[in-house]
Amino acid sequence: MTIESKQLLDQLQALSIQATDAAHRFQALTDHQLNFKPEASKWSILECLDHLNQYGEYYLPEIEQQMKASRRGAAAVFKSGVLGNYFANAMRAQNGKIKTMKSPKDKEPAASGLGRQTIECFLTQQEHLQKLLLLARRKDLNKIRISISLNRYIRIRLGDTFRFYSYHIERHIAQANRNI
Repeated sequence: MTIESKQLLDQLQALSIQATDAAHRFQALTDHQLNFKPEASKWSILECLDHLNQYGEYYLPEIEQQMKASRRGAAAVFKSGVLGNYFANAMRAQNGKIKTMKSPKDKEPAASGLGRQTIECFLTQQEHLQKLLLLARRKDLNKIRISISLNRYIRIRLGDTFRFYSYHIERHIAQANRNI
């Protein structure tokens, strides 16, 4: 995938704003609605957000650290890497359908004890993501590499990391919305 860097960052910023809007809507729900599970094996709204918060705890500081360490200026065009493109596309909904996947054990949501602070944490992380997306406009999305959460030795391009992370959020916000 090849795309203008600005266009990609605009698209990802829009996804983050949509996720933020959804989280604000979740705040208006009752505790029962936030913890409702349509089936025992399905996640509640708060479990979806807790799962996303766990990924945010890894990716947001990692992205920020690598961007701060980079002295390279912005590149006009982003060209996705093979592995990064694969990971990003695996997260993306295709024709409105989301392919189900098994989450890594260490990223399973907490089964109990989730409350409204889960939404607040998610909103804080979305603010952080939006700031990073703005800062990324002055960085080379091709040259900065980010270690993935599954294996720190595998590093993908910053643009692909933003895509993967943003599509992952989009995927679980859609899942949470189905519980309303």
